[in-house]
Amino acid sequence: MSENKILVVAADEATREAPCAALDAAGFEPVPAASVDSACDLVASMPVSLALVHGACPGDWRQLRRHAGAPPVVVMEAGAEVPRAVQAIRSGAVDFLTNPEDASAVVSVTRRHAVVMNSRGVIAVDERTRGVLDLARRVAPKPVTVLLNGESGTGKEVFARYLHEQSDRARGPFVAVNCAAIPENMLEALLFGYEKGAFTGATRSHPGKFEQAAGGTLLLDEISEIAPELQAKLLRALQEREVERLCGTAPIPVDARVVATTNRDLRQAVQNGQFREDLYYRLHVFPIQLPPLRERRDDILPLADAFLRKFGDGGATMSPGARHMLREYEWPGNVRELENVVQRALILADDGCVDAEDLRFELGPLSSAAPEADASLDDSMKDSEHRLILDTLRQSNGSRKMTAERLGISVRTLRYKLARMRDDGVPVPDSSAMAQVG
Repeated sequence: MSENKILVVAADEATREAPCAALDAAGFEPVPAASVDSACDLVASMPVSLALVHGACPGDWRQLRRHAGAPPVVVMEAGAEVPRAVQAIRSGAVDFLTNPEDASAVVSVTRRHAVVMNSRGVIAVDERTRGVLDLARRVAPKPVTVLLNGESGTGKEVFARYLHEQSDRARGPFVAVNCAAIPENMLEALLFGYEKGAFTGATRSHPGKFEQAAGGTLLLDEISEIAPELQAKLLRALQEREVERLCGTAPIPVDARVVATTNRDLRQAVQNGQFREDLYYRLHVFPIQLPPLRERRDDILPLADAFLRKFGDGGATMSPGARHMLREYEWPGNVRELENVVQRALILADDGCVDAEDLRFELGPLSSAAPEADASLDDSMKDSEHRLILDTLRQSNGSRKMTAERLGISVRTLRYKLARMRDDGVPVPDSSAMAQVG
């Protein structure tokens, strides 16, 4: 399977041998390359889930990140010192492997970072997301209606496109209709079409989206927003597989696979009298629940890296401190919010490297996964940042300079943050005391 291809890049065949053997035994497909240039050619010709690149390999491994669909990069170098690893991660690597001859370490880092990504950009590292993709692959060949349920911003349309591409209708059109964005008096004509003279301005007949999606997939996005009067006509279209245009005189057969999405509890909407029960059961043939981003944290950094490539200049990177902040945030706006945060950070970043101080989060309601039910999201983020700074200070024996380097921020910024922490009542030990402890 293409999603299992792992690049192993090292000049020496003996260096490639151990990682390749470990990957092959674990069910991955290792693809060896002797140089970064060769690796770039391979990335341009096939989908690759991850690149393991030896630190001494000829060429600049950062070139890999400039390719469309570039895989995450793990730099491997036996016995490398911490500064070497920090520099690699600051340059855009997602991890650093100091024991590439250890089979379990190679497999572990690969499973942690290998990305499942198809041509539409579905990224699935987290096990929960992989489970959703597995369900989509299973139902894709079946001629049944699929209902995707998830919070706003979870990527429901992206998964709908994935489902379409995995089906036998992949060569047909994918037609999307945002039911929440179209006025009620226009939605009926848009979905079912109209004949000439049906309303003022209808100077010719026009097919609706059901007809336009013939042989393909029709996505009804946020279907819970359809008015009750239109729900009856939609039910008939799904049951009879035919539509009647506005002012039409005869039904028109349609051949479109319907995928619907909602961010609401449709069952509750039925109980409240806002959604037809018979339409609910017609749509609920195969429901798929999309987890929010806070419940699939292993996807956060791969998604962030994808947005870095999308909005950056090809060489954009992210500091360890920034990556930690992204990983710890609760993401009430899900993937859409993550995309906005990365795009804003790139505007603020110096020299194309996103630091923790460049991240601007959108405040929103806490999820149930928040550390304290009564804490504000801002306080939660502050606590995460404080812990990161104090832990890094201890690891650096109180050295402000080393701490700033490890966090990917300036010493001046670190001093400012430490002063703010003291103002907030956080006990910050002085450097001499920490050096004595160390």
